[in-house]
Amino acid sequence: MPTITKRELAIKITEQLGTEGHSLSQQDVLEVIQRLIVVVADSLADGDQVVMRNFGTFQVRETKAKIGRNPKQPSKTVKIPARATVKFKPGLKLKDQVATSLRVVRERKG
Repeated sequence: MPTITKRELAIKITEQLGTEGHSLSQQDVLEVIQRLIVVVADSLADGDQVVMRNFGTFQVRETKAKIGRNPKQPSKTVKIPARATVKFKPGLKLKDQVATSLRVVRERKG
């Protein structure tokens, strides 16, 4: 399945802005993307929830401590401590848009 990198995302956004008459360089757009990532990560690290209407919500959730097993030595147990993880809940508009892409996903799996 293809992957889109930050650089490719910046190129796509720059091209779209260019067709709409805006003149931002790829480097400017890449800087905005990087700043967005930093602000979202910092907000989540502070325990805040980040909501982007129609796109989705990022939240920090706690995973409980549990006992796991070492695959190399199944008889030994390993304590896995509680930790904070990021959960993403897609917005309605994103859900609807992605729901129509099943055909594309199946074609790419081939």
